[in-house]
Amino acid sequence: MGKVAARMKVMPQSPEVDLDELQDRLENSLPEGAKINRVDREDVAFGLVALFPTVIVPDDAGGTEAVEESFSGVDGVESVSVDEVGRI
Repeated sequence: MGKVAARMKVMPQSPEVDLDELQDRLENSLPEGAKINRVDREDVAFGLVALFPTVIVPDDAGGTEAVEESFSGVDGVESVSVDEVGRI
C-alpha cells in the first residue's frame, strides 16, 4: 500500500490567530492514518501568514479529501486548499 504526501495551504481567519496553537489544532484534527510531516509558513499579505502542512496519508484513505474536511472544521481556519500532491 502506497502513501501520498500532500502539501496543503491553510489560511488563518486573521493575523491575530496564534499559528502555534492553530498548528496543534490541525494535528489533532487529522483523520486516522494521516500525519503531518512538516509545516512551512509563508507570508501572504497584510501580516497574514499561511501554514503549509505536508500531510502523509495512506493511498486507500480517499486521498486528501478527509484531511481537507478535517482542517476546514478547525477553529481559526479561513480556507484550506491542496498546494501539491505526490506519491512517496
